[in-house]
Amino acid sequence: MSCEAVIEARNLSIGYRRNGRTVKCVHKDLSFSLYSGQLTCLLGPNGAGKSTLLRTLSASQKALAGEWRLNGKPANRYSERELSRWIGLVLTDRTFAGGLRVSELVSLGRYPHTGFLGRLSVQDKEQVQRAMEQVGIADKAHSYVAQLSDGERQKVMIAKALAQECPVVLLDEPTAFLDVVSRIEMMNLLHDLAVKQQKTILLSTHDLEQALQLADRLWLLSRTEGLVCGNTEDMVLSNAIDRFFKKGDISFDTLTGSFRPAVLGSIKVAVEAKNAELLFWMKNALTRNDFLACEWGDPEAEYSLRVSSAQKIEIYHWTILQTVAPDVGHTLYVLNKETKPCLK
Repeated sequence: MSCEAVIEARNLSIGYRRNGRTVKCVHKDLSFSLYSGQLTCLLGPNGAGKSTLLRTLSASQKALAGEWRLNGKPANRYSERELSRWIGLVLTDRTFAGGLRVSELVSLGRYPHTGFLGRLSVQDKEQVQRAMEQVGIADKAHSYVAQLSDGERQKVMIAKALAQECPVVLLDEPTAFLDVVSRIEMMNLLHDLAVKQQKTILLSTHDLEQALQLADRLWLLSRTEGLVCGNTEDMVLSNAIDRFFKKGDISFDTLTGSFRPAVLGSIKVAVEAKNAELLFWMKNALTRNDFLACEWGDPEAEYSLRVSSAQKIEIYHWTILQTVAPDVGHTLYVLNKETKPCLK
């Protein structure tokens, strides 16, 4: 299914103007497109300029040079009210709305659609309720925002953006204050909104695992490399993620989709397991204990390790091996090529 570019930028420079005179340029000559029906994740180290880019695309701050277009029309030709109907923005800034109840704050998202008096219709109230239910905060509808945790406040702000019913939603680290389960639920919700409602969703995040699983496209941003965009799998297989974020002894593992510390040991252990789950966790235990896990049959392996179950691990070597990954906590069956298996 083809996707339509909703936001496009060419040679865009972003940064800050201080006192109307001094200019602090964060990035220049950025070119990119955002598509309808897709969830795009913006990844980068702290200080890379992710929030600055999101603020620029929401028209919260002006671009220093170049332009970006919304549906083919320069953004600066839209009125503030028109943009509020098109673009919803959720920032990580602390919300100073403690005196409002949750439902009242979420209702503010409807005001771009209401009349001069800002009165909510039945349909408006239904949309507010639906937005609160989508993010799992409906049970707090009558609570004051000041009574909520940071994670609950973040959900309220996301609900406000959903109540706004904008085709484009920009979020700055929307899962930053959420627990593990809530982070997964929120990312699933945003992905479903993009696909099922053909919304254009761009969010910044440090949660690489969730981004790799659910993002249709990745934007990688750094002060030194600039901005690189592409389909998620292309970014992984081209080693773009490793190039952008590799640091010292930490590198990106394309097999697991995560960053891992370098293995300092020199002893190679060939591993064979009954299934992929056992193979992964056995290699994980070896790596944590500074062994170099390799494929079964590797001629350079000093030991060969066969895993039949979590309770049965057989180790083959010319001499009896005293210990491998002693914290595994399971019975080890140690073999000598000259002897039969013996229980250790």
